[in-house]
Amino acid sequence: MRFHGIAAFLCIVLAGCPAVAASEQPAETDNLATAGLQADVDILQRAYETLHPGLLRYNTPEEIKAHFASLRRALDHDQSRASVFVALSQLAATIECGHTYANFYNQSPAVQAALFKGTNRVPFYFRWLDGRMIVTRNFSSDTRLRPGSEILAIDGVATPQILKTLMTVARADGANDAKRIAYLEVQGNDDYEAFDIFLPLFYQQIGPAIALKVRDTNGVAWTTSVPALSYKQRLSFRPKAAAGSGSPWQLTFPRQGVALLDMPTWAMYNSTWDWHRYLDGVFAKLQARHARSLIIDLRANEGGDDVGNVILAHLVARDPTLPDYLRLVRYRSVPRDLLPYLDTWDASFKDWGDKAKPYNQRFYRLTKYDDDARGTIIAALSPRFTGHVFVLVGPTDSSATFQFAGIVKSQHLGTLIGQRTGGNRRGINGGAFFFVRLPHSGLEMDLPLIGTFPVVAQPDAGIDPDIRVAITIDDIKEGRDPELEKALSLASAQP
Repeated sequence: MRFHGIAAFLCIVLAGCPAVAASEQPAETDNLATAGLQADVDILQRAYETLHPGLLRYNTPEEIKAHFASLRRALDHDQSRASVFVALSQLAATIECGHTYANFYNQSPAVQAALFKGTNRVPFYFRWLDGRMIVTRNFSSDTRLRPGSEILAIDGVATPQILKTLMTVARADGANDAKRIAYLEVQGNDDYEAFDIFLPLFYQQIGPAIALKVRDTNGVAWTTSVPALSYKQRLSFRPKAAAGSGSPWQLTFPRQGVALLDMPTWAMYNSTWDWHRYLDGVFAKLQARHARSLIIDLRANEGGDDVGNVILAHLVARDPTLPDYLRLVRYRSVPRDLLPYLDTWDASFKDWGDKAKPYNQRFYRLTKYDDDARGTIIAALSPRFTGHVFVLVGPTDSSATFQFAGIVKSQHLGTLIGQRTGGNRRGINGGAFFFVRLPHSGLEMDLPLIGTFPVVAQPDAGIDPDIRVAITIDDIKEGRDPELEKALSLASAQP
């Protein structure tokens, strides 16, 4: 689902749009003045057009101007902060960049409390399979809501319509709709889940009691009303390692000679945990236990730090030079008028200096992080794992994990199993960020600063696994994990 015309779907936040039911209007929480909102658009448009490296990766200059013009029309009247948040999210979606969005975690505590922490969350986990909302775990008191059940409607709105509406705010790179759909699932992988945030923003009737129309695994349809979960209740069901401090990774040996390393996140920048030491210990343990095969589960892992490079260093016999994508930025130093609105964790992002070399009329080539003129060098580490490597991948893998999957496949270091990844082979944007603080709405928009661009033209798609495994409703009903089962079968068969 490509969004090359923001006007086609920003009507959700425009007053009087006949194509959208009233129930799909964002919830009211307060009133923001039109003049201030227009000033915020001025700031955002100037920041993105001046600094964003991927703005024209999937759009023409004329399309970008049209998207911002549509945003201005959407914000041409006083309205709630919730409505503005949705409009900004929809604008971001037209850029088709998985790292460009109104970041839940970068909003102020007041905004998070007002918009993200209501008692309005569906009391179950679910996945989208062929456009159908399938329950994977039930937290309600209605025991009929078993894994494999299909949710047909929520508070009177058909779930296919809900998916269509929420796709207008789903972030992903290029045409990778599988990533957008995965982003709109609820599996307990994040403190804030996009579906939990946007459902009540679009559908005001969602509240403490939620009416469901359900079709059970026998094909029988029925209705029920269940209490919604609060934000704290949603968090309470998350895996303890993911929700708390310490190691989020787990190494097990499910079969003789087979190791399984479960890595649901690589976001280590706020952690004091020594993950480098942990990985050294993992590979030492693999050697001590004479493991023949290693399975790395990245299916819930969007990305984070460059953990993958450390893993790769334990898989190679010599220092490989990876064929790097070009790393391009739009500026050498940030214009002074934008500085008051830009927040970041590293002041060097504001002035690259002579590390940003002129590349063409639009870009500078960033050499700040280059190890070698030929590309990125990964220094081999010991102990080296010489067995067979299998990596479980899927559409959530869209940043560092997407890049890791690409290296594993291109360098023939292992076998990818599962679904096509997120991200995009045409390159992604990230590496360094500004957080654009819009003073009048009090909202934040992420702005990635480094764009990666392939030297050779690539398709508008993620990375295909070497072995694709389909997941069915019966798998969910029976509690099977066919992707992991396939990896275990192949790993166990290795000599």
